[in-house]
Amino acid sequence: MIMKQNQEYSLFLLGLLESSAEQKSLDWLEQKVSKIKDASSPTGFFLAFSQASRFFSKDPLKLSDAEKNKAEQLVEGFDPSHWNSLQTARTYLLFHLNLEQEDWLKAVNQLFETGDLHEQAALYAALPLLPFQNELLPRAIDGCRTNMTLVFDAIALNNPFPRKNFPELNWNQMVLKAIFMQRPLYQIQGLEERRNSALAEIASDFAHERWAAGRNVMPELWRLVVPFINERYLADLERTLNSDDQLEQIAGALALAESDSEESNSLLQAYPVLMGKVTSGKYDWEAIGREFQDKSA
Repeated sequence: MIMKQNQEYSLFLLGLLESSAEQKSLDWLEQKVSKIKDASSPTGFFLAFSQASRFFSKDPLKLSDAEKNKAEQLVEGFDPSHWNSLQTARTYLLFHLNLEQEDWLKAVNQLFETGDLHEQAALYAALPLLPFQNELLPRAIDGCRTNMTLVFDAIALNNPFPRKNFPELNWNQMVLKAIFMQRPLYQIQGLEERRNSALAEIASDFAHERWAAGRNVMPELWRLVVPFINERYLADLERTLNSDDQLEQIAGALALAESDSEESNSLLQAYPVLMGKVTSGKYDWEAIGREFQDKSA
């Protein structure tokens, strides 16, 4: 089954590369693959993985709607429109590392530990496609401890692996790290379905720390408390409605609008202008996240 999946993934990635890379680069890739798949040692794979940067660019892939649909069919949530040609080529090489499980994991973990930032990012982004996912879970969790934005984003953003595999504690730690690093929460797959009361409390605590330091709060944070509205979170959201920051006001109003509690509805009705903005359909969490990222850039 693993070999069949690898073949499907390989053919799909090769198709993406054929529409984005030069023929000489594709020829080099196939030459390396022919050697890697028959080798008993990962040495050639390590060299090719590194050398791929000479032949493939970091230009983003441009996928057709059909290619996006095919990616989703292969793995739910897989969206290589966030990838570039180089990491696609490196992932393609991974699928031809023909070793037994123990040796395969040893080689891949060595690459995680010794690769440069772009190599690590390619590995983390490829996690949802890779075999032996249970064995790779500790590596993914450990990767979320990084302060390197490129690497953290490869794990946390536009990646279905954490949603599917992370235990709640590690999921919450990843989301909190994203908030701390002010990364776009709307790009975390499964954020709404995996909201939980512990995460809502963590988010509120973080907001209070920011306020105590005289700093604004990332507006997207408030979507995490929506299913768990209580007196504490109502007080938090009322504070956002009176913030000097308009985007924070809108985020608080949207959180209240999405709550099904009577108390939330009553509080929102006391702010008819904000209520009108969030019920008009102009704002959702992605729009709020994008505007916040634009302002922070």
